[in-house]
Amino acid sequence: MIWQAASQNKLGSLEMAIEEKKYTAPALEKGLDILELLSAQELGLSLSEIARALSRSVGEIFRMLAVLEQRGYVAQDSVSGRYVLTTFLFEIAHKLPVVRRLSLIAGPRMRRLVGEIRQSVHLGIITNNEVLVVAQADSPSYNVMSVRLGAKIDLWKASSGRVIAAYLDQAEIERLRQENPLPTDVDPDEFARDLKQICNDGFEVRDSFIVRGVVNISAPVLDHSGQAAAALTIPHIERMGDEVSFARCKEKLIEAARDLSNALGAKAPSPPNS
Repeated sequence: MIWQAASQNKLGSLEMAIEEKKYTAPALEKGLDILELLSAQELGLSLSEIARALSRSVGEIFRMLAVLEQRGYVAQDSVSGRYVLTTFLFEIAHKLPVVRRLSLIAGPRMRRLVGEIRQSVHLGIITNNEVLVVAQADSPSYNVMSVRLGAKIDLWKASSGRVIAAYLDQAEIERLRQENPLPTDVDPDEFARDLKQICNDGFEVRDSFIVRGVVNISAPVLDHSGQAAAALTIPHIERMGDEVSFARCKEKLIEAARDLSNALGAKAPSPPNS
């Protein structure tokens, strides 16, 4: 009996060790660490800077970078020698059915919209607790305010994030808030009221969190379930003698978001009273 118990203990320990080992992939983790590090560096990093930041040897980082460069994930600047991310990851993301479908459907509608309102517009989704800009169209005017395609924005400092969150169920909103807490200057009760107001209005108009003088107009793009798959946003700038009024821009944005929602199989909110 003692031998049997000891054997069972050894077997249990072995199974636990195998289970733990099954989820360990040092080389993969090393490569992902490099990609995540470079994603936050606009000007890239040198080999030694990457090694130092990840507490790794130059040799092992060099080997990983060589493979990542061969596969097209990173590139080395011929002048500075710094490594930067390529657009390959973004291209892979666009192969996802939801993103690809959104981009294909949104593209012509967004181009038509910017031609009508003379303002830039972008389409954002929530991924990894951030807002990712998956489609963007510049205003044809000489003065342009736009958000870069592929940009990642803090979830609660983007109108897109607030508008999408307003159409999620309460459990999902709470999960997002736990994983990405509200800014310290945001009152939770006021935030909850804002989300309810967005649902009531079918859009949000508010000053930009980032650029002074820019007013965001954002509306949800709903899917077949009634939740927001994305948000369409105008970072509105006021030009002297502007031929298209702010009210007209808001009206056309809501109309475009409703059209996109219908294309995804959902009914968007009815146009609000202007």
